[in-house]
Amino acid sequence: MSADRETNHDMTHRDIAFLLADAADEAEIGIAPYQAVVRGGRRRKARRWALAAAAALVIAGSTGTLALAGVTGGDAQKVAPAATRPPAGDERHVYEPQRSDLARGTEHGKKWKVVIDVWGAPRNKAEAQGQLDAMTGSGLGKPWVNVRDASELIGKSSYFVRLTLDGKASIKLLGAFEKGDTMAGTDLTSGAMPLDTSGTATSRTDQRLVVGQVATTAQEVTCTWDDGSTTEASRPSPGTGIVGDFEDAIRPADGSRSDWFVCLGPEGRTYKAAAVTK
Repeated sequence: MSADRETNHDMTHRDIAFLLADAADEAEIGIAPYQAVVRGGRRRKARRWALAAAAALVIAGSTGTLALAGVTGGDAQKVAPAATRPPAGDERHVYEPQRSDLARGTEHGKKWKVVIDVWGAPRNKAEAQGQLDAMTGSGLGKPWVNVRDASELIGKSSYFVRLTLDGKASIKLLGAFEKGDTMAGTDLTSGAMPLDTSGTATSRTDQRLVVGQVATTAQEVTCTWDDGSTTEASRPSPGTGIVGDFEDAIRPADGSRSDWFVCLGPEGRTYKAAAVTK
């Protein structure tokens, strides 16, 4: 992960592929995938696939339905399942990410916000290449690279967290995850960065903006600063919405298997630690 790399619109397909595959090795996020729902005992392969398909229908809900017609004249008639097809790449957000605001505020007259883009996992090389084309067109930055082929992105979902400050956006956190990764209990990963609204912060001090991932069951994250003071991020009350400024919150993000939190410390303070406390 990187906390202070600037956006560079000259990024190549190879650069982005390197970035995502490298980040995938460190990621620890995700809810249980369909396979995990039916995992548990020893089953023959045919039964395992059948159960996986059934679980997928239960979880997805919208991919197809199975119904019985009403009884007429005492005869119940079975209706064949509606024809279904695998979701296309664009429906799985392979070529266009799902975007969610994680936090936003105003300080010293400057507006800032933290936004996450989540790209769906390509299923084959053609989709992986198409995703790289789409990422290039979206103007992603140019961080470190280390991947040989677009096919290495197959099965990996990727995310980019951007900080926009006074109209200027830069990628601050990035990563990739695969099915089977999951966060539970007090699991937490995070990154800290400056939020320079006064023009005095540096990359090595004033690391007071913390963004991270937690399990969907986490209710509170406590961020501790270098002077011992703390900031608590919690879930907004039901029905609160995201109108206006909001910070120090735990929120879901569209397409992400984990939830996300943001803590903002006082000016002049630097991040020391973060932990799930409820």
